[in-house]
Amino acid sequence: MSQTVTLVSSKTIIPRIGYGTGTKWFSRDNSKPIDTNFLQSIREALSVGYRHIDAAEMYGTDTSIGEALRTQVIPRNELFITSKVYKNIENIEQACFDVLSRLGLDYLDLWLIHGPFFDRNKTSLGHAWKEMEKLVENGKVKAIGVSNFQKQHLEELLALKPKIKPAVNQFELHPYVYEASRELIDYCKSNEIAVASYSPLGPICYKPGGPVDEVVEKLATKYNRSPSQILLKWNLIKGDIIITTSSKRERLEDFLKVLDENFQLNDEDVKAIDDAGAKLHFRKYWTEHIDGKKQDS
Repeated sequence: MSQTVTLVSSKTIIPRIGYGTGTKWFSRDNSKPIDTNFLQSIREALSVGYRHIDAAEMYGTDTSIGEALRTQVIPRNELFITSKVYKNIENIEQACFDVLSRLGLDYLDLWLIHGPFFDRNKTSLGHAWKEMEKLVENGKVKAIGVSNFQKQHLEELLALKPKIKPAVNQFELHPYVYEASRELIDYCKSNEIAVASYSPLGPICYKPGGPVDEVVEKLATKYNRSPSQILLKWNLIKGDIIITTSSKRERLEDFLKVLDENFQLNDEDVKAIDDAGAKLHFRKYWTEHIDGKKQDS
């Protein structure tokens, strides 16, 4: 399995595993002082081999990420930095400039609309996307895409016949949302939109004791791998890119081993995970917008 994917609409090369800076580190406030624990975790991620950092303006982690990038020695062209806009969707250009300033960067490798659920009376999707395209044209962004878009939102965007098609759709993907996501995944692939998944370890982190656990444990024993590696490998088979995180060096190293060419799941393994996942629907994020119900705690 290749360690990178080439994004079709931009020809940009993106590492298949990204280090996520939301979830555990989420604070909403980019004016907060640097988080030294988070700073150390980013440095650990870079030191063990991560080259893809996934951020967002709403995470409130830009200042710490910027300090980590400023104080490390990996050349900029060997790093892939993703960020997302949502809170300041009405002024995408300024939002991007603000993110770049906080990160201490001249450009972003990937800039996403964080969700399609913003107030359309204030900003239309068409206007927002044209602003995204302008950032590519002026060199502030290498590639653009979306996050948390469902099929109908992608259809709406593509019906506008954009000059630049979205390169990526990043959304929650794990066995407990796979059944509900099949059509979306197929639509993305048929339109050459890379599937990037967040919360790939959802069953372990948020729903332990569910029907997937037994299958994953058996496969972990069968292949002498960790349960996390089984879920991450399944996720890469379904999509293209995964975003995950940990504050522990050994877990960060464990995650990267999923790219080992000698480690594969066969069709029967994948189907067993699919079937177990279909027994329970659980989504951690954006549930009110996507499933029409409040987040399950």
